Amino acid sequence: MTTSVPSPHARAAAADGTLSIDSPRIINGESELHWDWRCDVLVVGFGAAGASAAIAARESGARTLIVERFDGGGATARSGGIVYGGGGTEQQRRAGVHDTPDNMFRYLQQESGDAVSEGALRRFCDDSRGLIAWLEGIGVSFDTDADKLKLLPKTSYPKNGTYLYYSGNEAVKEYAAVAEPVPRGHRARGAGLFSGKTLFDRLRARVDALGIRVLQQSGVHRLIVDRSSQTVIGVELRQLPTGSRAAQQHRKLLRRAEAVHNVVAAWADRLRARALAIELAEARTVFVRAQRGVVLTTGGFIFNRAMVAEHAPRFLAPARLGATGCDGSGIRLGLSVGAVGARLDKVSAWRFINPPTHWPEGIVVNAQGERFCNEQVYGARLGVQICEHQNGRAWLILDRRARRAAIREALFGGLWAFQSVPALLLMLRAPRAGTAAALATRIGLPPEALQLSIERYNDGARRKQDALGKSSALLKELNGPYYALDISAGNRGFPCPAITLGGLRVNEASGAVIDADGRDIGGLYAAGRTAVGIASNSYISGLSIADCLWSGRRAGRAAAGVDALQAAA
Repeated sequence: MTTSVPSPHARAAAADGTLSIDSPRIINGESELHWDWRCDVLVVGFGAAGASAAIAARESGARTLIVERFDGGGATARSGGIVYGGGGTEQQRRAGVHDTPDNMFRYLQQESGDAVSEGALRRFCDDSRGLIAWLEGIGVSFDTDADKLKLLPKTSYPKNGTYLYYSGNEAVKEYAAVAEPVPRGHRARGAGLFSGKTLFDRLRARVDALGIRVLQQSGVHRLIVDRSSQTVIGVELRQLPTGSRAAQQHRKLLRRAEAVHNVVAAWADRLRARALAIELAEARTVFVRAQRGVVLTTGGFIFNRAMVAEHAPRFLAPARLGATGCDGSGIRLGLSVGAVGARLDKVSAWRFINPPTHWPEGIVVNAQGERFCNEQVYGARLGVQICEHQNGRAWLILDRRARRAAIREALFGGLWAFQSVPALLLMLRAPRAGTAAALATRIGLPPEALQLSIERYNDGARRKQDALGKSSALLKELNGPYYALDISAGNRGFPCPAITLGGLRVNEASGAVIDADGRDIGGLYAAGRTAVGIASNSYISGLSIADCLWSGRRAGRAAAGVDALQAAA
């Protein structure tokens, strides 16, 4: 007898296009269902983690199938294509950079905290050179132009021609005291602005070369569990008929939603809701049998407003970064069969104030007029500080010298338009006053507090000793007139993008999803932002994609039946 709840196609479409997840279908043996597809390993989601899992499973000898609700690519295809790699990669060696797995480990310990065990983090660092080499083997290039090997700047995103750079907090004093600072941000070389699409295209090409079938416009709504073994043996999905008018309209709506999301998010949500309504009305039910395992790789949940409100309400103000599929469906599928979510309150919010490179010479203050963070830190650390501890409100205080230098850089410094245009608009519109007290009054801060913050900062700048650890090279006295740049998390004119970092707890040797007692849930694996991983404490550029690739390969091999210790290698 089959146990289930009503099918999701009977429900109304969610206002933002979030996919509904049903309770698992419990069956007494696989013969109870007519299986439309059979495979050894089924991968749910086709981004970096899903592609890596599928490739690893197929190369391990497993018949592999991917199901994807959209076109594929996920958040990776919309990203800058940065892979955090080190330990002595070929790109580091050619740039004259000396790095070791242990040096990388000592730095990442400070970023990952207790998100993963020491053993898992060491394996990640030990495998890093091999991961970059594997990507090169499938056609991804990270080579920096020979004449630019010396240009390894700290920036939110490097210019074309520079594909190895400082992408985190490596040079910040407190981190550099523990690990030798070296650049580890490996940007995939691509023709356009962002390289994520190029990176994913290489992964897709490898999937195609291995003959792995991808069922697109196929959303998984529930897992199927064998009653006697309590093992996940397949999925129930809803698939739009290939080539149908409904499928064409669905694809058109979602592509338009992705295109306009960063400009008019509310309109994008309405388009997503219309697309979901088509799925619920027109898609047919399909059953897929997975003989060895199901791997969940659907990304995080930043697009699921209800989940963010429940687990990370302080991060509702930042802009949502990623793709429509980042609605927590994989996490919710795991939870439906007894999995445990962890670190769901962890979100990365990116408030970059470099470039322009002169901005960190100013000070960042909160609504009380108090300085609260070293302006030199990686943007995600600043953004999280603003959201978690400052109620989302913050201002960057510059003087005339710093503002003029930053405007020149924005106009003539060769920055990307997405870096220079918002920076220019923010500086040109910034409130100005001759004294700190007058500026505070203009923007609604306590005058005495802001004046004291500037005085204390200037005293440290003169002595080249900053109370919050800013490097001496960035310590410049601030003299009136002053300008206040609103860098609050909810400033739509100066977006603060965010992604979620938590997910399902997994066995760190295999990527198997575990229950509340720490036991593997038979037949179920997870990777990328659907699972707790290396990037589930704090984020630096490239760490999430690196973790997606690494954990995806681990889960794919384990699901295919490779020994867990081998799968972790």
